[in-house]
Amino acid sequence: MTIYFTASLVGKKDFQRNYLAIINYLQSKGHEVQADHILNTTESEVGLQTREARLAFHKKLEAWIQHCDCMVAETSFPSISVGYEVSLALQYKKPILILYSIGDPPSLFAHHDDEKIVCEKYSLTNFGETIDNFLNFVHGSADTRFTFFITPKIAGYLDKVAQTKKIPKSVYLRHLIEQDMKNF
Repeated sequence: MTIYFTASLVGKKDFQRNYLAIINYLQSKGHEVQADHILNTTESEVGLQTREARLAFHKKLEAWIQHCDCMVAETSFPSISVGYEVSLALQYKKPILILYSIGDPPSLFAHHDDEKIVCEKYSLTNFGETIDNFLNFVHGSADTRFTFFITPKIAGYLDKVAQTKKIPKSVYLRHLIEQDMKNF
């Protein structure tokens, strides 16, 4: 699996140990991790780049996100750039694991109503289990596929609900079932 890793360049001074632990763990599981843009760059180097170099990098960044299987974002240090990259990944419908080790979750993603975003607090002692659970989710091994036939009238209704609520039909159906399970 190809995994795009992102984190704050400024936060690297405080969280590089965490970044490396996450990247090394993913690689130890046999995944290809795109992380050089974080590990081998500094904020001052980015500031010295020409406009053309920044635009060329942005094209690379978009291609990496577009072609990855999922994204892992370490967000313990706030970063607008990381938020932008997460938004790009959402546009491309990529599953995203948002990790944070201190404080509260990033406010824009903590309560996001998209099943593709998983937001988890971690420590250097438990992050492996969190990552494994996320990768199982990405692989779909944690879910069971269930197919059934519906009438055209129901299909039309589901299409309308999905467009209105801006959620996939499967998410809508899952929410109905979960709500019914609570009341059972």
